[in-house]
Amino acid sequence: MENSKKRYFIKLAYKGSNYHGWQLQGNTSTIQLEINNALSTILSEEINIIGCGRTDTGVHARNFYAHFNLEKEINKVDIQKLIFKLNSFLSKDIVILEIFTVHPEAHARFDAISRTYQYFISKRKDPFAQDISYHLFGDIDVELMNKGAKLLFDYSDFTSFSKSNTQVKTNICKITKAEWIENENQIIFTISADRFLRNMVRAIVGTLIDLGMKKISLNDVKKIIESKNRSNAGYSVPAKGLFLTKVIYPKNLL
Repeated sequence: MENSKKRYFIKLAYKGSNYHGWQLQGNTSTIQLEINNALSTILSEEINIIGCGRTDTGVHARNFYAHFNLEKEINKVDIQKLIFKLNSFLSKDIVILEIFTVHPEAHARFDAISRTYQYFISKRKDPFAQDISYHLFGDIDVELMNKGAKLLFDYSDFTSFSKSNTQVKTNICKITKAEWIENENQIIFTISADRFLRNMVRAIVGTLIDLGMKKISLNDVKKIIESKNRSNAGYSVPAKGLFLTKVIYPKNLL
């Protein structure tokens, strides 16, 4: 990166129902493509933003960060104008929450130290939540699923929950939170880790649902993890119930 360029972080949120995920895929509609086009048009400079992660088709984000470089520095007043223009330009599914300067080497993806996802399950048919939650039929033992979630803390290799043939150097992750909460009409799974593998959360949720429906046992969950074989784990739940809800960076970065 040239020393003259300034680096900016964007904090945003989006509903992913109408997009093929975050990542650029040619001219396919993605969140990254939409924001690149909006920034490049408004700033009259070719912009390529780098995201804090790679959400799949249909996955949502309440809290997402990206960074981009710019030849010129923008003052605080003009940043607020830029946010307004971007939100006017972008579709109703994407909102820009903040834009702020960071040091030139700050990286939205590699500097993140923790990410949190939540998965939402509806216990009854809800027309207002059909795009943002998974309607699950039948009785389910949430207490048993929480016992299964606690087993995740005993492991670090989550190959069994990873999409096959991904180009990552390691399948090692450190999970710091994994719990289910049930209220009147919803069951919500929250999981935090230093990093996540492709499809990992949805595969974990599918496996723990199998446990909650008594299709497998706690011992089976252990065997699934230890097998390091994706075909042994549960089904991948629909993307529409998954949200990236929190990304944490070192305090000195933001």
